[in-house]
Amino acid sequence: MDITELILFQHEEQRRQFAVLDEIAGEGSEILGALWRRLAAFLEVHAEAEELYFYPEVLRLGHGAPGTHDGPEPETEDAIKDHNEIRDGIRTADANPVGSDGWWAGVRAARKANDEHMGEEEREDLADFRLHADLQTRHDIAVKFIAYEARHWAGIKPVDKDPEQYVEQHS
Repeated sequence: MDITELILFQHEEQRRQFAVLDEIAGEGSEILGALWRRLAAFLEVHAEAEELYFYPEVLRLGHGAPGTHDGPEPETEDAIKDHNEIRDGIRTADANPVGSDGWWAGVRAARKANDEHMGEEEREDLADFRLHADLQTRHDIAVKFIAYEARHWAGIKPVDKDPEQYVEQHS
């Protein structure tokens, strides 16, 4: 198991779940609500697992994305900021009736922040990590990551983090 492959696989699942919401938009709030709760929990737990297991190792082992002069610190700060924006979208959706304009605005905000995060992470953080972390380390992180997600499959309490404090704490 490789953490970079696991994250890529989960990114595809996140894209698929957002697409399902689009496809069943007219099916009623009960179905939309159930699908959204599942996706929101997945997004929250995935972000927290990255913050617990992946990004501390990016800071420890990474050198920055290939072809850039940035180190892993700005990449990690940006990832934490993205996670906070995803959480903001989830909170907006959850504060509105399922299927309402306010709910869809929150879903769209979470999706936009998530899409931007996944693209940056795939181009930068995962590429950097594949170059600088050995396979055993990537395996060990993946096992911790997936175990955390399995224990928290129903969701967790969302907690925003200060990106600069996070980097300072884990550097």
